Amino acid sequence: MLSLLHVAVILPFAAGVVLAMLHRFFRKIHMGWLVLLVPALLFVYFASLLPAVSQRNMVSGYIPWIPSLDIGFNLYLDGLSLLLTLLITGIGTMVVLYSIFYMDTKEALNRFYLYLLMFMGAMLGVVLSDNMIVLYGFWELTSITSFLLIAFHYKREASTSGAQKSFLITVFGGFAMLAGFMLMYLMTGTFSIRATITEWGQIQDSSLFLPALVLILVGAFTKSAQFPFHIWLPDAMEAPTPVSAYLHSATMVKAGLYVVARFTPIFGGQGLWFWLVTGVGLLTLCYGSFLAVKKNDLKAILAYSTISQLGLIMSLLGVGSTAIYFGYGESSAMYTVAITAALLHLFNHATFKAALFMVVGIVDHETGTRDIRKLGGLASFMPVTFTVALIGALAMAGIPPFNGFLSKELFFQAMVEVTHLRIFGLGSWSVLLPVFAWLASVFTLIYALIIVFKTFLGRTRSEIPAEKQHEAPVGMLIPPVILGILVIIFGLFPNLLAESLIEPAMAAVLPSLLNGKEHFDVHFSLWHGITPELIMTIGVIALGITMYKLLPRWRTIYEHYPQGLTINNMYHVVLDNLQHYARKWTEAYMNGSVRNYLVYIFSFTVALLVYAFFRSGKISPGTSRVMPPSLSMRQYCCWH
Repeated sequence: MLSLLHVAVILPFAAGVVLAMLHRFFRKIHMGWLVLLVPALLFVYFASLLPAVSQRNMVSGYIPWIPSLDIGFNLYLDGLSLLLTLLITGIGTMVVLYSIFYMDTKEALNRFYLYLLMFMGAMLGVVLSDNMIVLYGFWELTSITSFLLIAFHYKREASTSGAQKSFLITVFGGFAMLAGFMLMYLMTGTFSIRATITEWGQIQDSSLFLPALVLILVGAFTKSAQFPFHIWLPDAMEAPTPVSAYLHSATMVKAGLYVVARFTPIFGGQGLWFWLVTGVGLLTLCYGSFLAVKKNDLKAILAYSTISQLGLIMSLLGVGSTAIYFGYGESSAMYTVAITAALLHLFNHATFKAALFMVVGIVDHETGTRDIRKLGGLASFMPVTFTVALIGALAMAGIPPFNGFLSKELFFQAMVEVTHLRIFGLGSWSVLLPVFAWLASVFTLIYALIIVFKTFLGRTRSEIPAEKQHEAPVGMLIPPVILGILVIIFGLFPNLLAESLIEPAMAAVLPSLLNGKEHFDVHFSLWHGITPELIMTIGVIALGITMYKLLPRWRTIYEHYPQGLTINNMYHVVLDNLQHYARKWTEAYMNGSVRNYLVYIFSFTVALLVYAFFRSGKISPGTSRVMPPSLSMRQYCCWH
């Protein structure tokens, strides 16, 4: 039966097709104004479900599709999916509003908004699907639509190359995840995620359990740009800025995090899950923050900062999964802080990162460059843009009183508490986890300062013409200003999110820990006294500012790394060799000879017939019939 959830998923697809067909009529009005109604209406609808989800009233819908294979268009909304749907539609509303003033009416807006709405619908399908096969279908649809969005300026080689890279890597991960879903079905006999969660205790001893775990994580790692699959995300910055702001703050990259969180009730508590999710997350966090300092393009800095922040959330999901190992009790409650921090930072990151992308788009739109070597002094004639950039950058660096500070403090707390664990082989080496977290945070502060100081402070560069030294149009400023205000509000009053969003999402990620309890006790406070995490924050600020001031003296270390050993270069070498040998092999048999083509056709036909005979049981390798010498071929056939 068609439910409102199904309508919510289908609406962006339907609206995109209709508006694309009617684009010729949009001559006096920007097409984006009508597109804006779609995410705005969806946001209002999902926001109206906050009370129901907070009270654990399940919202669901079921449409049979292939019942014999247990495949149905089944959707359900819980705390975790509600958190994501609000980000998808809320940030989507801001992005569409921003695009109205950013995108020129001379561009192919019908294609742009069609792809954007299709992507929005695909993301809603991913986070609302209960059926793994349906989830996979929407998962790959996000790869296809993101490919179209990244390659929107298809005449640019960088755009098509970046789109191809993101498509190849994420689709490869999708195939791995599909294989993992198939293994889950072999163990449980169902594709339902909720039904599988209820049977997690019965399948952990299966020989297919760990392979399924690894395959599903490969899919999640590729989509969320975890090391070493991160290389697609910087190249995806060739997309128009509204697309970058949407894909890399609230949607595409968050899909991988969503899958890890959704399957934590099944795989959490396993040593392999802990080490893979935590280890890959921390490695991505450190690697992304370290490389962000190297970049001179503002979009590239934000790209690597996104990689870093995604690694932070991923590592928290890994650490938080240990709570399932302990089960219900006081000991497990202590480690739920990691899941709390992961969900809170997932929300916070969407707000400040979308605002920062919009700021970079404004700088590029008004000055014509994103190169920090050509920028400087913009604060004097772009005060509003500078203010939003300062708020977003400090929130990203975890500086009070902005929202990123609280989730970063919880991150430090979780990493300190994990050193007390004596499970999964953790011992004295566990002290490295908070150390790596602290060092990565130092580099986070450095690239946050680079964004603000190199772009907006200092002397005005001569490369910027005088006619371009002005603030952006009011319409382009409204979305980042709104997001900046949200960063401040949720920084000063974080408990606005505690019971309405974070606690229901925690109940979806850690259902086994409730054990009859109705709710988790989630409460945020900006001041906890003198704690280890506060001392770590003070150390981050002190060392980060010092290293920023000494940046010219040590930044040359990046020049000593051999470019031939980068993962990006390895990707291009493998791709070039595959294309080269594929071309050689194709030219070897596609040589223009009709005789050879006929030989290929008849050989394949004969092989197919022989295979069919073997499959039918008419011929078997162990039996043979020899024609008597006295019989002709026609007599032999009749004899048989």
